[in-house]
Amino acid sequence: MDDMRIALDVMGGDNAPQALLRGALRACSEQAQTPLAPERVLLVGDERVIREGLEAEGGNPGFEIRHASQVVEMDDAPATALRQKRDSSISIAVQCVKEQAAGAVVSMGNTGALVAVATLGLGTLPGVKRPGIAVTFQLGSQKLTLLDMGANIAPKPEHLVQYGLMGSAYARVCLKTEGPRVGLLNIGEEDSKGTDLLKETGAILRSTSLNYVGNVEGNVLFHGAADVVVMDGFTGNVVLKLLEGFSGFMLGLVLGELKSHGVEWGGEVLNSVKKKIDYAEYGGALLLGVNGAVVVGHGRSDEVAVANALALAARNLDAGVNEAIISRVSQAGEVITEPGGGPLG
Repeated sequence: MDDMRIALDVMGGDNAPQALLRGALRACSEQAQTPLAPERVLLVGDERVIREGLEAEGGNPGFEIRHASQVVEMDDAPATALRQKRDSSISIAVQCVKEQAAGAVVSMGNTGALVAVATLGLGTLPGVKRPGIAVTFQLGSQKLTLLDMGANIAPKPEHLVQYGLMGSAYARVCLKTEGPRVGLLNIGEEDSKGTDLLKETGAILRSTSLNYVGNVEGNVLFHGAADVVVMDGFTGNVVLKLLEGFSGFMLGLVLGELKSHGVEWGGEVLNSVKKKIDYAEYGGALLLGVNGAVVVGHGRSDEVAVANALALAARNLDAGVNEAIISRVSQAGEVITEPGGGPLG
């Protein structure tokens, strides 16, 4: 089915187009845990560049190609992508979903442009006010989903509540988490802590049917306090970048200490740890709440990250995440109100 295909922006990211093409090939090969059929991948970008790139890698296994004459650069403002680069690979990939030639978009390019083009081009799901970027980490046997990671830096309480609803729906149907526990990132566990935004959000979350566990402090994020943790996009982006940088720093520090003590197997052991926190293993983040599946990849993504991003998009489509979100938000209905009683707008 066309609406289950994945449109891959081949021109986006620091390592485009080679890493994107190799990632697409990898996603359809035996190297992938669950290989995709090549017919399910739609490559978007400069057609000549794509065909020459595939030829250099051994040929086209069956990908369809959609030409795009422009590229959104990493330092372009979102407005540039919207107004001046309507034939960019990001815009055409989103257009493929809008036309139902695909059901999902994957891009390692300009995040702000992708969020803007996808939000305006596809619209939000029924009842959803603002989309949010969700990132999932594997913590042993537990999966932790954080959102928003940067789509909405100045949310209202209802936006944060809907992030809880969307994150819960995603965790339940795609990650197979029963009764996902939803927490709100705050500076203390007490309901009285935090800004007015967080206090109001907490009051509304307590009135929903979500499995709400209250405020969650940053020091227990990775200790199983919740399955979904909600935050504003500014805080979320800082948290994500801090985790990426600090995890790499700590692994390097520990490896250096092991080597200085003559431990030869340290690198092998730490490599397995690195895979659990490496963005390449997750592939990307999901833009939840738009009328289509959108995967936001890291600009530095290599072929492994690209292949995993395609797999993430496929799982999202196959699990029916958007259908689950629509149902969850609809069920909440008028429960999402201000503490004083009136509907939030």
